[in-house]
Amino acid sequence: MKFPSLKSLAQGALDTIKRYPFEILFAFVGTIAATTEIELKQLSRLNEGWCIRLIMVANLGLLLSLSASLYTKSLDLAVNRRRLIKWGATLFAASLILIINPSVREADYLRFFLMSLAFHLLVAFAAFTGKGQLQGFWQFNKTLFLRFLTSVLYGLVLFLGLAAAIGATNFLFNFKFESDTYAILWVWIAGIFTTIFFLAGVPAETSLLDSDHSYPKGLKIFTQYVLIPLATVYLIILLAYEIKILVQWNLPKGLVSNLILGYAVFGILSLLLVYPIREHAENKWLKTFSRSFYFLLIPLLGLLFVAVGARVFKYGVTEYRYFLILLACWLLFISVYFLLFKKQNIKLIPVSLCILTLLAIYGPQSAVSVSMYSQRRIIIKFFEKYKAVKDGKLMPVDSNKVNKIDGSHVVANLDYFISKYDILPLQPYINKDLTLVTDSLGKKKSQFYHGSVSDRYELRSDKVEWAKNYLGLHRFQPYYRGQEDNVTAVNGYTFRSNEDITVIKGYDLSLAADNSADTVVNNYNGTKITEIHPDTQERIIKIGNDVFRFDVEALARKLVADSVKMEKYLQRTNESYMPKTYNLPRVMLAVNQETAKYQVTFMAESIQYNPQGGKTLHVNFAPGTYLIKIK
Repeated sequence: MKFPSLKSLAQGALDTIKRYPFEILFAFVGTIAATTEIELKQLSRLNEGWCIRLIMVANLGLLLSLSASLYTKSLDLAVNRRRLIKWGATLFAASLILIINPSVREADYLRFFLMSLAFHLLVAFAAFTGKGQLQGFWQFNKTLFLRFLTSVLYGLVLFLGLAAAIGATNFLFNFKFESDTYAILWVWIAGIFTTIFFLAGVPAETSLLDSDHSYPKGLKIFTQYVLIPLATVYLIILLAYEIKILVQWNLPKGLVSNLILGYAVFGILSLLLVYPIREHAENKWLKTFSRSFYFLLIPLLGLLFVAVGARVFKYGVTEYRYFLILLACWLLFISVYFLLFKKQNIKLIPVSLCILTLLAIYGPQSAVSVSMYSQRRIIIKFFEKYKAVKDGKLMPVDSNKVNKIDGSHVVANLDYFISKYDILPLQPYINKDLTLVTDSLGKKKSQFYHGSVSDRYELRSDKVEWAKNYLGLHRFQPYYRGQEDNVTAVNGYTFRSNEDITVIKGYDLSLAADNSADTVVNNYNGTKITEIHPDTQERIIKIGNDVFRFDVEALARKLVADSVKMEKYLQRTNESYMPKTYNLPRVMLAVNQETAKYQVTFMAESIQYNPQGGKTLHVNFAPGTYLIKIK
């Protein structure tokens, strides 16, 4: 085997740069921006924000420029027209830096991901926009996929080798290369080396690929013995679960959505990978598998619509639920197409998915807009319920009249809304100028980094706190009830007081239980009062020589055991991952003990009691107050 010389490798890299100048330029800009971001991290929020935006635009620009290059090359356009299209794609990608700003709007991370996905799909079919060429389309994407895997492998090996060399110089010569050196090394390898290596392997003459009928034998083995069995396992589980739902007539759990999508992904990927050999005599079974796959997918999609619809009806639309609905609609369309039409065009899969992805980025129909309107409506309905809307504007609520659960839920919604979409979309419902509020908060000094302004995470938190204070919600802490659907089931217990006022008549002292240290010592009129916290299961307080032990776990077990009495205090929810939450009178969370000198009551504010495997349970935390009576 003849290895290429350094001269030929250098010449190959130079030819790649000449062939894809805009793509390499975007890769270089993104690499410089990523390097700068590593150096500026936690030093300058403004400059760090611009670095992140440049990285995003570089990624999008590379993909869009590559799509333009492939498109113009496949049509064999005149040089001037080819340049015009490439420059247009480059300038459009560069202009996105004025639109994307994730430092202010967390939702722009999602928009970037969607644009990147759409442009990846565009690369897949940009050179095959005409009719036919299905074999060439398949060969082109197979080549890109294998080249990408090879690029990652080579880049990873190169990084590990150089990182080991840097580590060795640190050890042998007492150099002081910090952790950011390794991060910068990876950025340059991934940004420059792997990009040039990948682009060098992109087929130059896509028109010739249609006559290439080669097929890797390993790909058939992987599909036949890995992907198709995996899809079959998912199918068996889902069909059994669907039968269970029909028999018990219960709403499906949220996790079923992920299983259905898993079945769809494995199945469609399997069919795409074996596309060139589906007509071979020994592979006739593939046609049967294809039809049965799409046929069985349709009832599962019905189950997916029911599972998502139930949660949208109760808790509104989030981006995650939006995409579940969008993917379900797309899968239904693809299934019907491949079942009804004999002449199947596999280019329809990336083309249709690319169009749907682009539609989901901006506009009133986009994922962010639909979710934002839905979540904002939930917040407005809370203020309408408590008659705190005047002339279309939200007024501060009287927190003493707000149900504790409602208050916690709306604060959770407000936190989610501002973190995702910023505070500015609330401007139509707020009398204050929120732009001025944002500017003022942006000038605050950081609590964590001396001498600098708040970072973007602190700024978002400050916006949430401002909104809570302005709207009269400062007393409430967020209590999430299902903003995220893919959460593991908990099945624990939370007991908390449903009262904000506690009568302490008959006691002499009140002492808040300290949770920050194992032992806390206080003095009262020469008497030493010591709090001891060996663990969260037990509270111990020592007054002089008298010791009082309060078994919090025993109290929690007693509450769990009295299921009949507790039923009326249960907070109802259909979310399986939420703990069973009981809103109890304060007296039910109290434990009393007395000696000849003192009577002490430990009054818990809340107790979180979660599984630890099997039937063993564990108290995670139990904040509260000691009430002491001196006899």
